[in-house]
Amino acid sequence: MDCSASPSVVSRPQSDVSASVGLVGLAVLVAWVMVCRSWPMVADALDLGGPREPLAGPYTAVMALALSSGAMALWSVLVDKVHRRASTGIDWAHPRPLRDVLGISAVKLVGLWVTWAVIGTAYCLFRFYWQEPWLFGIRLIGLGVVPMALLSVPYVLWLDRVLIDPRDGAWHCGAWVLGRDGADGGQVLLHARRWAVKGFFTAFMLSILPGGFAAVVHFDGAGLGDPVALTNWLITWLFMIDVQIGTAGYLFTLRPLDAHIRSANPYLDGWVAALVCYPPFIMMGGNGPLDYHPGTAEWSQWLAGHEWALWGWGAWLVALTGVYGWATMVFGLRFSNLTYRGVITHGPYRLTRHPAYVSKNLFWWSVTLPFLSPTGSLVDCMRNTAILAMVSAVYWWRAKTEERHLLGQDAKYRAYWAWAETGAPITRLLKRVF
Repeated sequence: MDCSASPSVVSRPQSDVSASVGLVGLAVLVAWVMVCRSWPMVADALDLGGPREPLAGPYTAVMALALSSGAMALWSVLVDKVHRRASTGIDWAHPRPLRDVLGISAVKLVGLWVTWAVIGTAYCLFRFYWQEPWLFGIRLIGLGVVPMALLSVPYVLWLDRVLIDPRDGAWHCGAWVLGRDGADGGQVLLHARRWAVKGFFTAFMLSILPGGFAAVVHFDGAGLGDPVALTNWLITWLFMIDVQIGTAGYLFTLRPLDAHIRSANPYLDGWVAALVCYPPFIMMGGNGPLDYHPGTAEWSQWLAGHEWALWGWGAWLVALTGVYGWATMVFGLRFSNLTYRGVITHGPYRLTRHPAYVSKNLFWWSVTLPFLSPTGSLVDCMRNTAILAMVSAVYWWRAKTEERHLLGQDAKYRAYWAWAETGAPITRLLKRVF
């Protein structure tokens, strides 16, 4: 036996999303923001009617979403040709006659419409959806219901002609509702989990879309020589990018874009770990049990009067937020909590398996500095440090439940997970520490 032989080196697998997709969406988004900020000059130059003020209304934010996501979709099809991948489950070369899929499509449409009706009923029943900040998202979804229902008919008929197996989760749901033979309860459950993710997070993302967009457009540039003002403005930009690209991911779960949901997390603890981080279940804000803010002061207060430290700490916070936004952007049209939609291995995922969680938690620790308290109370320092440590533990929990889900779904993710053990520097460091 040759004991000197070195173990085989695990290589990093190729990402299922090209690096260009998110960059295209980012470029179009930034261009539209610049147009909106400069709208008085644009309107004068083109001799357009209407008010001469920046465009920052909620539907202008929706237009930003449409333009950036449309650009990513076009790039994905025209350049990356994702519609040709085997993972779409589509065979474009052998379309079926329309008459052969009419029955299947009709059952599938019943399944889709019943699913949407259940989600709509949930929106009506739960009062928090009719309060801010959810209200805009619910109204926007309401405006889209009729067009979505009408467009679903030609879309399903067209897609079923080329799907290798058109009897997907929606079909099983429709067959179950209609009492047809062949309905698989397991497939119905998978379908329900996928749409539960879309239903919950789409409403949330659409609701927070206008606020960040308006803040970026309305910012007048005053005080940019101040490190705190500049830091806050750049962070607002980065969070706006994260929300815009993330929202596109929840909307464009389409097979021709290879962006469909393969599976939603099947583990109850995975859902609990995720949902406690979002309203109305959020535990980290609004005096919730994991709210670490009382009795603290932000970084700008502790470093006041030390300009060099303010510039340096502000740059650190912007860098962390940049990694967080980057971790969303590289997904292109595939970002989504609690789902498996392909494997991302490039960008910040070369550094760690969970760049968003690592950067987000470091950001919170760096902004709040919970081990310091303006009250001078040692109890406040200890309590807030312990609570923020619990928040970080929740994200560690989320990461582990996501890994468990993905490891069971895809050999490529298992290869990426194994590569990250030694190939991703932050993962390698955390493994040594913990």
